[in-house]
Amino acid sequence: MSEALIPETPEAVLEDAADQADEEEPIKQRKNGLYPGVSDELAESMKSGWADTELHGLEPIAQAAHTAARRAALSARFPGERLVVPAGNLKTRSNDTEYPFRASVEYAYLTGNLTEDGVLVLEPAADGHKATIYLLPRSDRENGEFWLSGQGELWVGRRHSLSEAEQLYGIPASDVRELPDKLREASGPVRVVRGYDAGIEAALTDKVTGERDAELKVFLSEARLVKDEFEAGELQKAVDSTVRGFEDVVRVLDRAEATSERYIEGTFFLRARVEGNDIGYGSICAAGPHACTLHWVRNDGPVRSGDLLLLDAGVETHTLYTADVTRTLPVNGTYSEIQKKIYDAVYEAQEAGIAAVRPGAKYRDFHDAAQRVLAERLVEWGLVEGPVERVLELGLQRRWTLHGTGHMLGMDVHDCAVARTETYVDATLEPGMCLTVEPGLYFQADDLTVPEEYRGIGVRIEDDILVTEDGNRNLSAGLPRRSDEVEAWMAALTA
Repeated sequence: MSEALIPETPEAVLEDAADQADEEEPIKQRKNGLYPGVSDELAESMKSGWADTELHGLEPIAQAAHTAARRAALSARFPGERLVVPAGNLKTRSNDTEYPFRASVEYAYLTGNLTEDGVLVLEPAADGHKATIYLLPRSDRENGEFWLSGQGELWVGRRHSLSEAEQLYGIPASDVRELPDKLREASGPVRVVRGYDAGIEAALTDKVTGERDAELKVFLSEARLVKDEFEAGELQKAVDSTVRGFEDVVRVLDRAEATSERYIEGTFFLRARVEGNDIGYGSICAAGPHACTLHWVRNDGPVRSGDLLLLDAGVETHTLYTADVTRTLPVNGTYSEIQKKIYDAVYEAQEAGIAAVRPGAKYRDFHDAAQRVLAERLVEWGLVEGPVERVLELGLQRRWTLHGTGHMLGMDVHDCAVARTETYVDATLEPGMCLTVEPGLYFQADDLTVPEEYRGIGVRIEDDILVTEDGNRNLSAGLPRRSDEVEAWMAALTA
């Protein structure tokens, strides 16, 4: 990776550029950089001789009509108030390198824009609100930012001009560098989505309250509970790519055996990056007893024939919608007798859970249905004393089932997380809601309360279920679930 010439942060770059313009101070260079500075002749040369690359006649992004409707709903909920929704800033990984940027869900949901430092502002107007999207404009050629700044366009790539952004997102665009001063001067009630942009929050520090800001974040979380047509389509895209990623993994299990779980992780990641934006969350590539660790993301263990592989992974689309799918696969292609016994119990529980997902049902129904089946099997196997009603009342099955049977899914893998309890887990299912159904049984390697043959076996089966007008649709039905079908599918892929 090459070194930029001047200070590490964009803020410092802009300050330096302003100083240079006003006072003609020399440009500061990065400590230990190889160039001592920039000659006047070079600086002048870099200002000219560049073609006009402005784009014209751009089509709006695919979800522009949907984001407009979402902003209208937000406007109606908070009339007369200024609403500020930041995208967030780059985060340092180490020294002068940053993590890949991912825009805040709230900002992406309302704008469709995914670039760092953006801010959506809804200002009160007579007929509701006037929306403005504040963005960094094209890099400045006159002051040298485009080639001297570590975030200049010659270093990190071209960004859209403000005019191009207006065409793409259907929102008037302004320079985000002017926004903090505007916010400091603003009067009247203001709400901001916190946690993404410290500079924006600092500009509003005397105008906002934690309680009012929390209400804004809760509203935006609950707004995502029911997916529109565009969102349902994006979730299906994410799942379809995820299905292909699982197929990729099955085809290379022999190479994973020769290396480690990391080979599985890397194989799925390739599919996610080729077809989507990224993985939606850290892939769980848990072989053998690691399958009993719910969020095993170290992925540094061995992959052995005769063991199970619990693969929990999802592709994130370019619009930030993610799949969340789990399959528990026999590494050698065939379940052993005890593995099949446990797997089939989880499959039966998942079938009961999926059947309970329908409009008008309580959100909790699918969890209760799946847990009842698992409790019945645990009693039947003699691992816990019945009757089943007692087991469920006391939650005794949780020693081996551990987690809830699912969650909402969307732009976050655990979507709508700050919604009120009464609108989420205590709510009634509606068409357009999307949730996972993912029961599991986990027998820890050191669990002396179960026979030795159970120990170290973990099984989870997870699918992404969209509530429809007349029931539900399994978005991930392209991956087999029944044990005999899984074996046949694996055999066909490795033939």
